[in-house]
Amino acid sequence: MKAIRRFTVRPVLPEPLRPLSDLARNLRWSWHPETRELFHAIAPAGRRRAGLDPVRLLSTVSAERLAELAGDRRFLRRLGAAADDLQDYLSGQRWYQGAQQGGRDGRLPEAVAYFSPEFGITAALPQYSGGLGILAGDHLKAASDLGVPLIGVGLLYRHGYFRQSLSREGWQQEHYPVLDPNELPLDLLREADGAPAQVALALPGGRQLRSVVWVARVGRVPLLLLDSDVEENGPGERDVTDRLYGGGSEHRLLQEMLLGIGGVRAVRTYCRLTGHAAPEVFHTNEGHAGFLGLERIRELADAGREGGPGEAGGPVGLDFDGALETVRAGTVFTTHTPVPAGIDRFDRELVARHFGEAAELPGIDVERILALGLETYPGGEPNCFNMAVMGLRLAQRANGVSTLHGRVSREMFAGLWPGFDPEDVPITSVTNGVHAPTWVAPEVFRLGARQIGAGRTEDALSVGDSRRWSAVADIPDADVWDLRRGLREQLVEEVRRRLHVSWRQRGAGAAELGWIDGVLDPEVLTIGFARRVPSYKRLTLMLRDRDRLMDLLLHPERPVQIVVAGKAHPADDGGKRLVQELVRFADDPRVRQRLVFLPDYGMAMAQKLYPGCDVWLNNPLRPLEACGTSGMKAALNGCLNLSVLDGWWDEWYEPDFGWSIPTADGHATDENRRDELEANALYELLEQRVAPRFYDRDEAGVPQRWVEMVRQTLVNLGPKVLAGRMVREYVERLYAPAARSQRALTPQAATELAAWKTRVRAAWPQVAVDHVETGALVVDRAEPAGVPGAPPNGSAELGATLALRVRVALGDLAPDDVEVQVVSGRVDESDRITDATTVPLKPTGGPDMEGRWLYEGPLALDRTGSFGYTVRVLPAHRLLVTAAEMGLLAVPSEATGEEAGVLMR
Repeated sequence: MKAIRRFTVRPVLPEPLRPLSDLARNLRWSWHPETRELFHAIAPAGRRRAGLDPVRLLSTVSAERLAELAGDRRFLRRLGAAADDLQDYLSGQRWYQGAQQGGRDGRLPEAVAYFSPEFGITAALPQYSGGLGILAGDHLKAASDLGVPLIGVGLLYRHGYFRQSLSREGWQQEHYPVLDPNELPLDLLREADGAPAQVALALPGGRQLRSVVWVARVGRVPLLLLDSDVEENGPGERDVTDRLYGGGSEHRLLQEMLLGIGGVRAVRTYCRLTGHAAPEVFHTNEGHAGFLGLERIRELADAGREGGPGEAGGPVGLDFDGALETVRAGTVFTTHTPVPAGIDRFDRELVARHFGEAAELPGIDVERILALGLETYPGGEPNCFNMAVMGLRLAQRANGVSTLHGRVSREMFAGLWPGFDPEDVPITSVTNGVHAPTWVAPEVFRLGARQIGAGRTEDALSVGDSRRWSAVADIPDADVWDLRRGLREQLVEEVRRRLHVSWRQRGAGAAELGWIDGVLDPEVLTIGFARRVPSYKRLTLMLRDRDRLMDLLLHPERPVQIVVAGKAHPADDGGKRLVQELVRFADDPRVRQRLVFLPDYGMAMAQKLYPGCDVWLNNPLRPLEACGTSGMKAALNGCLNLSVLDGWWDEWYEPDFGWSIPTADGHATDENRRDELEANALYELLEQRVAPRFYDRDEAGVPQRWVEMVRQTLVNLGPKVLAGRMVREYVERLYAPAARSQRALTPQAATELAAWKTRVRAAWPQVAVDHVETGALVVDRAEPAGVPGAPPNGSAELGATLALRVRVALGDLAPDDVEVQVVSGRVDESDRITDATTVPLKPTGGPDMEGRWLYEGPLALDRTGSFGYTVRVLPAHRLLVTAAEMGLLAVPSEATGEEAGVLMR
């Protein structure tokens, strides 16, 4: 019979076992081997049934077993050591505290709030769909290891992301199990009187969207998860946090309003109740949380209306513009998508209906809200509200997630900075990293610990130290090869187990599944391919020439086997067809022992898959893979990458530790021809380079050249791909500067900056470069060369200096409001400057009778070849992060540019 109501009965632990509760409810156990082993000792079979979740495990342990453990002195010693270790981890000084003490007072922010729509912490808390969530989880875990005072903010989805199975015909099936927060490693945030803390948003028609806040302990980092499934909400509002990336446009809009606006309110509530330092910096991981900036503007505007403290202690009110400047100063925005289709966009009218006097943020003019997100730039859709555009307009600092992706992002969003070359667009990059303690197999850790000690190995994995990683070079070849063989054997066992479960779900009887016992071979070269299944990742590129693939799989001397996994979005029938195509090929009795598709790809599967593969395959359409962190996780386990030069692989690839798949991504190549060329390149690499190297063995059966590539992967890539390196970059390059900018913007300074920007924007149409002339050419040698008034076109010698005189009209602006620059460098066939050098010119006179100012300065001809220069005028203020920040630019007219010319040598 079906229960009419469900609730959770928590176990009562004997007093000696009370520390188990703290250990189970802090998710550090998910990356701390000693704690996991402690729970494994409690009930090994129950632990497997509970899916590596100590909270559920404890609920399955009998009272008799608990009493037995409470009297087991050896177990209690282990428990005490684990509890002490956790306490030391939570309270001890770590990298951030050392950096804080070693720098200037207040150099680092007191706290950072990190917002993301999904977080992949552990399979026991299934609140992720793919790379974005796993990256967010790794960010929190690395921040915890480093001692960064981060507060994570997300939503608690009662159905999480879907579970995947297959029909008999290989079609993807989605299942949404109900998650009970009381059975998860979460605690409800409560007020001082014990009542659940709530945040609320106003909705059109006088309704409210209420949410409680669950707290996950991710080591030292609290993760706040907002949950709308509360009795005070109506049915529609209760379902707002039902599924990750589910529902239509309005449903997604409400999710993102709750994440951004409700998330800020949850942070304020958490800090009030716990005494946690208030965040100085807000980091939005993709555009989904962009509304957080609007809530912070409301806070500052409300404080201003109530009389906020000024620089001298008196009341200084902040209007919208002043509040906007303050918010921008302390906001970091990370974009993860290289394609416009990956960005959430909403109809203007839908957004307008949810803001203003009749709904949320009634004190803010709806038109000001809309202006932050509308695509009001060349090539945009003026009635479309773009969450990434709002994120960029609300953040003074923005970044992509690899060097290549930073370049792609600058091109994709260049419309927001009209007139600027893409390289001048103020979007930098911080290449993603992965949390090694989560993704490195225990066997790999033990091999490292045997070489340099457990403590040093932990430090090398969490913080990164190339000197410690170089110790891998001293590990004997045979030990490395034994490790790789053992990990491959574990993967083969895992694949057979999962394949058996999958086929039973597909309707197969036990009697017809005997063949699964022979699937994969622990001695065969094993390739992994696992990721989401949008079309650009090209799941089925390997099937382009099926006969050739079959020859690779069944080669009599150098066979290859492939393990594939991945989910298509529930609404993406094209992706589902790709899955079905791959599954049907894998079902063929001729190849099914060499190629398998495993459904329900997730963290638990990935932690076996990455270490067990010899080669990690990645063949997206370049440059559509923003980073591609799965290959990083594989590399940390000694798996070699075989990938298109995209994302992080474009940045760090070297032939010493992997292979690059040549691409045919020119505009002249049609889609089918491109796929054919790149598939052939993939087959050739496998046939001629990858497989021969794997099977080239010495007399002891060790493939020495392959092992050397494994060693180079660990030594060279290990320190680079760490989330610890990534988070340290965020702290040093983005968080610390953002905190300094935030502190510099007192209410008075913010008001003055906003007024200055308004004045500059109004006057900018009058700003122009009227005249550029060249003076004498001088070279650094005994006899001067060149004559005054030398013609600008022609040639000059290396080392010469060109004197520039520029007349600029500033209208109502003064020289202090602008910077006049000369931009020079080599030029291409179309006279575009490459590898530019920028030098400011100095005002030397003016205004003249026509209101023009004279600027002068030298231009050093410091390189040979085709050389060119131009002049530009930009706004200048001490509180701007970059000269391009305002998107205002004045350059010479075409006629003026012709006067200046190009120098050739």
